[in-house]
Amino acid sequence: MKKLFSNKYLRSAILVLGGILIGWIFFHPSTKKDEKQTTEKAKKQIWTCSMHPQIKVDHPGKCPICAMDLIPLVQSESVKADSTAIHFTNEAMQLANVSTSMVSKIKPVKEVRLYGKVQADERSMQNQVAHFSGRIEKLFVNFTGETVRQGQTLAIIFSPELVTAQQELLEAAKSKQTQPEIYEASKERLHHWMLSPAQIAGIENSGRVKTNFEVISNTSGIVTAKRVNAGDHVSEGDVLFDVANLSSVWVMFDAYENDFPFLRIGNNISFTVQALPGTNFAGAIKFIDPVIDPNTRVAKVRVEIGNAGGKLKPEMFVNGIVRANLDQYRDKLVIPRSAVLWTGKRSIVYVKQPGTNESVFKMREVELGPMLGNSYVILNGLSEGEEIVTEGTFDVDAAAQLEGKPSMMER
Repeated sequence: MKKLFSNKYLRSAILVLGGILIGWIFFHPSTKKDEKQTTEKAKKQIWTCSMHPQIKVDHPGKCPICAMDLIPLVQSESVKADSTAIHFTNEAMQLANVSTSMVSKIKPVKEVRLYGKVQADERSMQNQVAHFSGRIEKLFVNFTGETVRQGQTLAIIFSPELVTAQQELLEAAKSKQTQPEIYEASKERLHHWMLSPAQIAGIENSGRVKTNFEVISNTSGIVTAKRVNAGDHVSEGDVLFDVANLSSVWVMFDAYENDFPFLRIGNNISFTVQALPGTNFAGAIKFIDPVIDPNTRVAKVRVEIGNAGGKLKPEMFVNGIVRANLDQYRDKLVIPRSAVLWTGKRSIVYVKQPGTNESVFKMREVELGPMLGNSYVILNGLSEGEEIVTEGTFDVDAAAQLEGKPSMMER
């Protein structure tokens, strides 16, 4: 009985050990295979920083130096593409905020920003002068900025020369039948001093000599300069007042040398005035100064605009925009400015390679045309319909540098 019991336990122990051995044979290789695949996968996925390539870790996270999101260094080997291209998984695209867009042709419009000031129209500026010498007895305009109207009396002048000339006229009038030449010469002298025929006839008819004469305004506008005071002695031709008519004004913009190719007489300019927020103005270019100031390196661009309400005042600062159509680049491609990396000698973009499941980008040099605000005209290097990186271009280039592939730093 004891021997039978011992054989029973021996058989059970042998069965248990056999089961363990069979299980190890069937399952241990699979476990090692899984561990090997996991290890290889971990080795494949290395994360680094686009700003600090010396950082290399085996898990995603933040860069310990700049706190930027780490990006994958080595991509999946399932992607088949050019060996000079850079591979991005969908996850890497999201982490690096990389986005793309299609290259297309659009109407190129160049925005030129100009800055300037409001000025009085030079053609409407008048000098109110004394047409005869004398002493200013009274002024009717007493300060700069006062409004005057055409025909208004500005000042009264006592002129000994006019007194003498009137006396000569009255004497010549007595003998105008016998000596008409002397009579006409006396009238002409008064006419030379800007006395009207009606004034001359009034003196002759009254038979009395006037001692004081009015200075009459020959224009309407604003007094921009007052040059005399009551009691001053003036000579013939001396300026008493400067008057500017501000019913229309000039807006003088400063244009730099690189702006001239896009400016033409007749171009419309929309502008705002710092002193009048929320109000928009527009006008056409009437004149472009052909000479550049040697000190400021700018030339003046003039816009003429009506100012019936008097809102625009000389010396106000203005900001203008000219939207010039670049007809010479009508058939060229236009891409966002953010898509271009400029090295100083060359300009590059990253083009998405067709026919792959993942995002595969390859560097390409392009020739840039004029800059259109936030975009560039492309002269050579791209074709319509190609897909390029428009956001996150620097991150793509940094990944290319880390993998030793062509980038903005190396051809």
